Amino acid sequence: MELKRVVVTGLGAITPIGNNVKEFWDGLVSGRNGAGAITRFDSSPFKTHFACEVKGFDAEKFFDKKEVRKYDLYAQFALVAADEAISEAGISAENTDLEEAGVIWTSGIGGISSFYSEVSDFAKSEGTSQFNPFFIPKMILNMPAGLISIKYGFRGPNFATVSACASSSHAIVEAYNYIHFGKAPVIIAGGTEASITETGVGGFTSMRALSTRNDDPLTASRPFDLNRDGFVMGEGGGGIVLEEMEHALRRGAHIYAELVGTGISADAYHITSPHPEGYGAILSMKRALADAGLAPQDIDHINAHATSTPAGDIAEPIAIKAVFGDHTPSISINATKSMTGHLLGGAGVVESIATILAIQNATVPPTINHFDDDPQIVGDFDFTFNKARKREVNAAITNAFGFGGHNASIVFKKFSI
Repeated sequence: MELKRVVVTGLGAITPIGNNVKEFWDGLVSGRNGAGAITRFDSSPFKTHFACEVKGFDAEKFFDKKEVRKYDLYAQFALVAADEAISEAGISAENTDLEEAGVIWTSGIGGISSFYSEVSDFAKSEGTSQFNPFFIPKMILNMPAGLISIKYGFRGPNFATVSACASSSHAIVEAYNYIHFGKAPVIIAGGTEASITETGVGGFTSMRALSTRNDDPLTASRPFDLNRDGFVMGEGGGGIVLEEMEHALRRGAHIYAELVGTGISADAYHITSPHPEGYGAILSMKRALADAGLAPQDIDHINAHATSTPAGDIAEPIAIKAVFGDHTPSISINATKSMTGHLLGGAGVVESIATILAIQNATVPPTINHFDDDPQIVGDFDFTFNKARKREVNAAITNAFGFGGHNASIVFKKFSI
Protein backbone atom coordinates (compact mmCIF):
# COMPACT_ATOMS: atom_id res chain seq x y z
CA MET A 1 0.00 0.00 0.00
CA GLU A 2 1.28 3.43 -0.96
CA LEU A 3 1.07 5.79 2.01
CA LYS A 4 -0.22 9.25 1.14
CA ARG A 5 1.26 12.54 2.27
CA VAL A 6 -1.20 14.74 4.16
CA VAL A 7 -1.24 18.54 3.92
CA VAL A 8 -3.23 21.37 5.46
CA THR A 9 -5.21 23.48 2.97
CA GLY A 10 -7.80 25.30 5.06
CA LEU A 11 -8.20 26.77 8.54
CA GLY A 12 -11.19 28.10 10.45
CA ALA A 13 -11.42 29.42 14.00
CA ILE A 14 -13.74 31.13 16.44
CA THR A 15 -12.03 31.88 19.74
CA PRO A 16 -12.06 34.18 22.77
CA ILE A 17 -9.36 36.33 21.16
CA GLY A 18 -10.65 36.41 17.59
CA ASN A 19 -13.68 35.23 15.62
CA ASN A 20 -11.74 34.12 12.55
CA VAL A 21 -8.25 32.85 11.80
CA LYS A 22 -6.71 36.26 11.07
CA GLU A 23 -8.09 37.80 14.26
CA PHE A 24 -7.01 34.75 16.24
CA TRP A 25 -3.43 34.88 14.94
CA ASP A 26 -3.17 38.64 15.44
CA GLY A 27 -4.39 38.14 19.00
CA LEU A 28 -1.85 35.41 19.69
CA VAL A 29 1.13 37.35 18.38
CA SER A 30 0.15 40.50 20.27
CA GLY A 31 -0.49 38.62 23.53
CA ARG A 32 -4.20 39.47 23.62
CA ASN A 33 -6.03 38.14 26.66
CA GLY A 34 -9.52 36.68 26.30
CA ALA A 35 -10.50 36.59 29.98
CA GLY A 36 -13.27 38.64 31.55
CA ALA A 37 -16.34 38.52 33.75
CA ILE A 38 -18.87 35.83 32.84
CA THR A 39 -21.81 37.34 30.95
CA ARG A 40 -23.74 34.20 29.96
CA PHE A 41 -25.30 33.59 33.39
CA ASP A 42 -25.22 34.73 37.01
CA SER A 43 -22.02 33.22 38.37
CA SER A 44 -22.50 34.45 41.95
CA PRO A 45 -23.29 30.96 43.36
CA PHE A 46 -19.85 29.75 42.29
CA LYS A 47 -16.29 30.46 43.36
CA THR A 48 -15.20 31.45 39.84
CA HIS A 49 -16.79 34.48 38.16
CA PHE A 50 -14.75 34.84 34.97
CA ALA A 51 -13.99 32.93 31.78
CA CYS A 52 -12.72 33.40 28.23
CA GLU A 53 -15.92 33.94 26.27
CA VAL A 54 -16.24 34.40 22.50
CA LYS A 55 -17.00 38.09 21.97
CA GLY A 56 -19.43 39.73 19.60
CA PHE A 57 -20.90 36.52 18.21
CA ASP A 58 -24.37 37.07 16.72
CA ALA A 59 -25.82 33.77 15.59
CA GLU A 60 -28.44 35.47 13.42
CA LYS A 61 -25.66 36.81 11.18
CA PHE A 62 -24.96 33.20 10.19
CA PHE A 63 -28.25 31.34 10.65
CA ASP A 64 -31.94 32.05 10.31
CA LYS A 65 -34.03 32.15 13.48
CA LYS A 66 -35.27 28.59 13.07
CA GLU A 67 -31.73 27.28 12.80
CA VAL A 68 -30.65 29.24 15.87
CA ARG A 69 -33.37 27.50 17.88
CA LYS A 70 -32.35 24.09 16.50
CA TYR A 71 -28.60 24.30 17.14
CA ASP A 72 -26.80 24.46 20.47
CA LEU A 73 -24.13 27.17 20.67
CA TYR A 74 -21.28 24.67 20.30
CA ALA A 75 -22.84 23.48 17.01
CA GLN A 76 -23.23 27.07 15.83
CA PHE A 77 -19.55 27.63 16.51
CA ALA A 78 -18.77 24.44 14.56
CA LEU A 79 -20.66 25.49 11.45
CA VAL A 80 -19.06 28.95 11.45
CA ALA A 81 -15.51 27.60 11.85
CA ALA A 82 -16.07 24.85 9.27
CA ASP A 83 -17.39 27.36 6.76
CA GLU A 84 -14.26 29.48 7.08
CA ALA A 85 -11.97 26.47 6.66
CA ILE A 86 -13.83 24.90 3.73
CA SER A 87 -14.29 28.24 1.94
CA GLU A 88 -10.63 29.09 2.34
CA ALA A 89 -9.56 25.65 1.13
CA GLY A 90 -11.77 26.05 -1.93
CA ILE A 91 -13.25 22.55 -1.69
CA SER A 92 -16.16 22.11 -4.12
CA ALA A 93 -17.86 19.54 -6.32
CA GLU A 94 -15.83 20.90 -9.25
CA ASN A 95 -12.47 19.87 -7.78
CA THR A 96 -13.28 17.14 -5.24
CA ASP A 97 -15.33 13.94 -5.22
CA LEU A 98 -17.67 14.88 -2.38
CA GLU A 99 -18.80 11.25 -2.12
CA GLU A 100 -15.36 10.59 -0.59
CA ALA A 101 -14.85 13.81 1.41
CA GLY A 102 -15.24 13.42 5.16
CA VAL A 103 -16.00 15.25 8.39
CA ILE A 104 -14.57 14.26 11.77
CA TRP A 105 -15.78 16.84 14.26
CA THR A 106 -16.14 16.65 17.99
CA SER A 107 -16.66 18.28 21.36
CA GLY A 108 -15.52 17.36 24.84
CA ILE A 109 -18.98 17.76 26.35
CA GLY A 110 -21.44 18.70 23.61
CA GLY A 111 -24.68 20.59 24.11
CA ILE A 112 -24.42 21.10 27.84
CA SER A 113 -26.30 24.41 27.69
CA SER A 114 -29.25 22.73 25.98
CA PHE A 115 -29.14 19.90 28.50
CA TYR A 116 -29.22 22.31 31.43
CA SER A 117 -32.04 24.48 30.11
CA GLU A 118 -34.25 21.57 29.04
CA VAL A 119 -33.84 19.56 32.23
CA SER A 120 -34.22 22.66 34.41
CA ASP A 121 -37.43 23.70 32.67
CA PHE A 122 -38.82 20.19 33.01
CA ALA A 123 -37.92 20.03 36.70
CA LYS A 124 -39.43 23.46 37.44
CA SER A 125 -42.68 22.41 35.77
CA GLU A 126 -42.86 19.35 38.04
CA GLY A 127 -43.20 17.15 35.00
CA THR A 128 -46.00 19.05 33.27
CA SER A 129 -43.93 20.59 30.45
CA GLN A 130 -42.77 18.81 27.31
CA PHE A 131 -39.18 18.48 26.20
CA ASN A 132 -38.21 20.32 23.04
CA PRO A 133 -38.18 17.85 20.11
CA PHE A 134 -34.72 19.23 19.22
CA PHE A 135 -33.35 18.53 22.71
CA ILE A 136 -31.48 15.32 21.85
CA PRO A 137 -30.09 16.52 18.48
CA LYS A 138 -28.93 19.75 20.16
CA MET A 139 -27.20 17.87 22.96
CA ILE A 140 -25.36 14.96 21.32
CA LEU A 141 -21.80 15.78 20.39
CA ASN A 142 -21.69 14.04 17.02
CA MET A 143 -24.26 16.45 15.59
CA PRO A 144 -21.83 19.05 14.15
CA ALA A 145 -20.21 16.35 12.00
CA GLY A 146 -23.65 15.54 10.64
CA LEU A 147 -24.63 19.18 10.14
CA ILE A 148 -21.40 20.00 8.29
CA SER A 149 -21.79 16.99 6.00
CA ILE A 150 -25.41 17.94 5.27
CA LYS A 151 -24.46 21.52 4.43
CA TYR A 152 -21.58 20.63 2.10
CA GLY A 153 -22.65 17.23 0.78
CA PHE A 154 -19.60 15.41 2.18
CA ARG A 155 -20.48 11.70 2.16
CA GLY A 156 -17.18 10.18 3.25
CA PRO A 157 -16.10 9.26 6.81
CA ASN A 158 -18.33 11.06 9.28
CA PHE A 159 -18.15 10.74 13.06
CA ALA A 160 -16.98 12.27 16.34
CA THR A 161 -14.08 11.34 18.60
CA VAL A 162 -14.40 11.78 22.36
CA SER A 163 -11.44 12.05 24.72
CA ALA A 164 -12.23 15.09 26.88
CA CYS A 165 -9.67 17.84 26.28
CA ALA A 166 -7.84 15.77 23.66
CA SER A 167 -11.00 15.24 21.58
CA SER A 168 -10.26 17.52 18.63
CA SER A 169 -6.64 16.38 18.49
CA HIS A 170 -7.91 12.82 18.19
CA ALA A 171 -10.23 14.02 15.41
CA ILE A 172 -7.17 15.30 13.55
CA VAL A 173 -5.32 12.03 14.20
CA GLU A 174 -8.20 10.02 12.77
CA ALA A 175 -8.51 12.29 9.74
CA TYR A 176 -4.78 11.99 9.10
CA ASN A 177 -4.96 8.20 9.24
CA TYR A 178 -7.88 7.99 6.81
CA ILE A 179 -6.04 10.14 4.26
CA HIS A 180 -2.59 8.66 4.94
CA PHE A 181 -3.91 5.16 4.22
CA GLY A 182 -5.77 6.23 1.09
CA LYS A 183 -9.31 5.96 2.45
CA ALA A 184 -10.32 9.58 1.78
CA PRO A 185 -8.89 12.47 -0.27
CA VAL A 186 -10.13 15.31 1.95
CA ILE A 187 -11.42 15.53 5.52
CA ILE A 188 -12.28 18.53 7.64
CA ALA A 189 -11.39 17.79 11.25
CA GLY A 190 -12.10 19.91 14.27
CA GLY A 191 -13.96 20.52 17.46
CA THR A 192 -15.90 23.16 19.34
CA GLU A 193 -17.07 23.75 22.88
CA ALA A 194 -19.61 26.01 24.60
CA SER A 195 -19.49 24.99 28.25
CA ILE A 196 -19.48 28.37 29.97
CA THR A 197 -22.75 27.50 31.65
CA GLU A 198 -23.97 26.90 35.18
CA THR A 199 -23.32 23.20 34.84
CA GLY A 200 -19.92 23.58 33.19
CA VAL A 201 -18.52 26.18 35.55
CA GLY A 202 -20.23 24.64 38.57
CA GLY A 203 -18.89 21.18 37.79
CA PHE A 204 -15.30 22.24 37.21
CA THR A 205 -15.38 24.57 40.22
CA SER A 206 -16.45 21.73 42.48
CA MET A 207 -13.38 19.80 41.27
CA ARG A 208 -11.18 22.78 42.15
CA ALA A 209 -9.97 22.74 38.57
CA LEU A 210 -10.72 26.40 37.76
CA SER A 211 -8.75 29.45 38.79
CA THR A 212 -10.48 31.58 41.42
CA ARG A 213 -8.42 34.71 40.76
CA ASN A 214 -11.59 36.83 40.57
CA ASP A 215 -9.75 40.02 41.52
CA ASP A 216 -7.56 39.82 38.41
CA PRO A 217 -8.97 37.57 35.65
CA LEU A 218 -6.52 38.89 33.05
CA THR A 219 -3.60 37.26 34.87
CA ALA A 220 -5.44 34.12 35.99
CA SER A 221 -4.28 31.81 33.19
CA ARG A 222 -0.56 31.64 33.89
CA PRO A 223 0.94 28.36 32.66
CA PHE A 224 4.24 27.36 34.26
CA ASP A 225 4.04 30.23 36.77
CA LEU A 226 4.68 29.52 40.44
CA ASN A 227 1.31 30.92 41.54
CA ARG A 228 -0.97 29.27 38.98
CA ASP A 229 -4.18 28.06 40.62
CA GLY A 230 -6.21 26.34 37.91
CA PHE A 231 -7.37 26.79 34.34
CA VAL A 232 -9.63 29.47 32.88
CA MET A 233 -12.55 28.05 30.94
CA GLY A 234 -12.75 29.08 27.30
CA GLU A 235 -15.14 28.41 24.44
CA GLY A 236 -15.17 28.22 20.66
CA GLY A 237 -12.97 26.01 18.51
CA GLY A 238 -11.84 25.47 14.97
CA GLY A 239 -11.46 23.27 11.94
CA ILE A 240 -8.61 22.13 9.70
CA VAL A 241 -8.98 20.89 6.15
CA LEU A 242 -6.59 17.97 5.67
CA GLU A 243 -5.97 16.78 2.15
CA GLU A 244 -3.97 14.19 0.26
CA MET A 245 -0.98 16.08 -1.17
CA GLU A 246 -1.40 15.12 -4.82
CA HIS A 247 -5.09 16.02 -4.67
CA ALA A 248 -4.21 19.44 -3.26
CA LEU A 249 -1.51 20.06 -5.87
CA ARG A 250 -3.78 19.06 -8.75
CA ARG A 251 -6.34 21.66 -7.82
CA GLY A 252 -3.77 24.34 -7.03
CA ALA A 253 -4.61 24.65 -3.34
CA HIS A 254 -2.61 26.80 -0.96
CA ILE A 255 -0.72 24.50 1.40
CA TYR A 256 -0.06 25.80 4.92
CA ALA A 257 1.98 22.88 6.22
CA GLU A 258 2.30 19.12 6.14
CA LEU A 259 1.01 16.84 8.87
CA VAL A 260 3.76 14.24 9.13
CA GLY A 261 3.06 12.20 12.24
CA THR A 262 0.77 11.53 15.17
CA GLY A 263 1.07 9.70 18.46
CA ILE A 264 -1.57 8.69 20.99
CA SER A 265 -1.37 7.01 24.38
CA ALA A 266 -3.01 6.50 27.75
CA ASP A 267 -1.66 7.41 31.18
CA ALA A 268 -3.41 4.41 32.78
CA TYR A 269 -3.04 6.34 36.03
CA HIS A 270 -5.99 8.49 37.25
CA ILE A 271 -9.32 9.83 36.02
CA THR A 272 -8.30 13.50 36.21
CA SER A 273 -4.66 13.84 37.32
CA PRO A 274 -1.77 13.42 34.87
CA HIS A 275 0.89 10.83 35.49
CA PRO A 276 3.34 12.70 37.74
CA GLU A 277 6.31 11.73 35.57
CA GLY A 278 4.46 12.46 32.33
CA TYR A 279 4.63 8.85 31.22
CA GLY A 280 1.67 8.96 28.83
CA ALA A 281 2.87 12.27 27.37
CA ILE A 282 6.32 10.78 26.81
CA LEU A 283 4.76 7.90 24.89
CA SER A 284 2.56 10.11 22.70
CA MET A 285 5.43 12.44 21.76
CA LYS A 286 7.83 9.57 21.06
CA ARG A 287 5.21 7.83 18.91
CA ALA A 288 4.50 11.03 17.00
CA LEU A 289 8.19 11.53 16.25
CA ALA A 290 8.55 7.90 15.14
CA ASP A 291 5.49 8.17 12.92
CA ALA A 292 6.91 11.34 11.36
CA GLY A 293 10.36 9.79 10.86
CA LEU A 294 11.93 12.67 12.76
CA ALA A 295 14.56 12.83 15.49
CA PRO A 296 14.10 14.93 18.65
CA GLN A 297 16.60 17.48 17.36
CA ASP A 298 14.39 18.15 14.32
CA ILE A 299 11.72 19.86 16.47
CA ASP A 300 11.88 23.66 16.75
CA HIS A 301 8.64 24.41 18.60
CA ILE A 302 6.16 22.77 20.97
CA ASN A 303 2.69 24.14 21.61
CA ALA A 304 2.21 22.68 25.08
CA HIS A 305 -1.06 21.46 26.56
CA ALA A 306 -0.16 23.58 29.63
CA THR A 307 -3.48 24.48 31.24
CA SER A 308 -2.21 26.51 34.23
CA THR A 309 -2.98 23.70 36.67
CA PRO A 310 -0.56 22.84 39.49
CA ALA A 311 0.09 19.21 38.53
CA GLY A 312 -0.22 19.31 34.74
CA ASP A 313 2.28 22.12 34.25
CA ILE A 314 4.92 20.10 36.08
CA ALA A 315 4.29 16.76 34.39
CA GLU A 316 4.46 18.07 30.81
CA PRO A 317 7.94 19.69 31.10
CA ILE A 318 9.20 16.48 32.72
CA ALA A 319 7.90 14.59 29.67
CA ILE A 320 9.42 17.10 27.22
CA LYS A 321 12.81 16.84 28.88
CA ALA A 322 12.62 13.03 28.84
CA VAL A 323 11.89 12.98 25.10
CA PHE A 324 14.12 15.79 23.86
CA GLY A 325 17.03 15.62 26.29
CA ASP A 326 19.89 18.00 25.49
CA HIS A 327 17.90 19.51 22.61
CA THR A 328 15.21 20.82 24.98
CA PRO A 329 16.71 24.34 25.47
CA SER A 330 16.66 24.86 21.68
CA ILE A 331 12.90 24.30 21.46
CA SER A 332 10.58 27.31 21.72
CA ILE A 333 7.77 26.07 23.96
CA ASN A 334 4.61 28.09 24.43
CA ALA A 335 1.20 27.83 26.10
CA THR A 336 -1.47 29.64 24.11
CA LYS A 337 -4.08 28.81 26.78
CA SER A 338 -2.53 31.74 28.65
CA MET A 339 -4.49 33.88 26.16
CA THR A 340 -7.46 31.79 25.02
CA GLY A 341 -8.21 29.92 28.22
CA HIS A 342 -8.93 26.21 27.95
CA LEU A 343 -11.36 25.37 25.13
CA LEU A 344 -11.72 21.79 26.40
CA GLY A 345 -12.71 19.64 23.40
CA GLY A 346 -11.90 22.52 21.04
CA ALA A 347 -8.43 23.14 22.48
CA GLY A 348 -6.47 20.63 20.41
CA VAL A 349 -7.55 21.95 17.03
CA VAL A 350 -7.18 25.61 18.00
CA GLU A 351 -3.65 24.92 19.21
CA SER A 352 -2.93 22.94 16.05
CA ILE A 353 -3.95 26.03 14.06
CA ALA A 354 -1.61 28.13 16.22
CA THR A 355 1.20 25.64 15.55
CA ILE A 356 0.58 25.64 11.79
CA LEU A 357 0.59 29.44 11.71
CA ALA A 358 3.81 29.53 13.75
CA ILE A 359 5.41 27.48 10.96
CA GLN A 360 3.80 29.59 8.23
CA ASN A 361 4.78 32.93 9.79
CA ALA A 362 8.12 31.99 11.41
CA THR A 363 6.82 33.34 14.71
CA VAL A 364 6.17 31.64 18.05
CA PRO A 365 3.41 33.36 20.04
CA PRO A 366 4.13 34.07 23.71
CA THR A 367 3.14 32.45 26.96
CA ILE A 368 1.74 35.48 28.74
CA ASN A 369 1.25 36.09 32.46
CA HIS A 370 4.57 34.82 33.66
CA PHE A 371 5.67 36.46 36.90
CA ASP A 372 7.57 33.93 39.04
CA ASP A 373 9.47 30.77 38.13
CA ASP A 374 8.30 27.53 39.68
CA PRO A 375 11.25 25.72 41.33
CA GLN A 376 9.46 22.42 40.75
CA ILE A 377 9.86 22.88 36.98
CA VAL A 378 13.46 21.76 36.80
CA GLY A 379 15.47 22.20 33.63
CA ASP A 380 16.52 24.67 30.97
CA PHE A 381 13.26 25.43 29.13
CA ASP A 382 12.49 28.23 26.70
CA PHE A 383 8.81 28.95 27.47
CA THR A 384 8.63 32.06 25.24
CA PHE A 385 7.46 34.12 28.18
CA ASN A 386 5.47 37.32 27.64
CA LYS A 387 6.64 38.23 24.11
CA ALA A 388 6.32 36.56 20.71
CA ARG A 389 9.55 35.48 19.07
CA LYS A 390 10.53 35.52 15.41
CA ARG A 391 12.31 32.30 14.53
CA GLU A 392 12.36 29.68 11.82
CA VAL A 393 10.02 26.80 12.62
CA ASN A 394 10.56 23.83 10.33
CA ALA A 395 8.84 21.20 12.48
CA ALA A 396 6.64 21.48 15.54
CA ILE A 397 4.60 19.38 17.94
CA THR A 398 1.32 20.23 19.59
CA ASN A 399 0.15 18.29 22.64
CA ALA A 400 -3.33 17.67 24.02
CA PHE A 401 -4.14 15.68 27.14
CA GLY A 402 -7.60 14.83 28.46
CA PHE A 403 -9.29 13.66 31.64
CA GLY A 404 -9.14 9.89 31.74
CA GLY A 405 -5.48 9.94 30.75
CA HIS A 406 -5.98 10.43 26.99
CA ASN A 407 -2.93 11.87 25.20
CA ALA A 408 -2.40 13.01 21.62
CA SER A 409 0.66 14.58 19.99
CA ILE A 410 0.69 15.87 16.42
CA VAL A 411 3.71 16.84 14.30
CA PHE A 412 3.42 19.51 11.63
CA LYS A 413 6.24 20.39 9.26
CA LYS A 414 7.00 23.12 6.76
CA PHE A 415 5.79 21.87 3.39
CA SER A 416 8.13 21.13 0.54
CA ILE A 417 7.71 18.80 -2.41
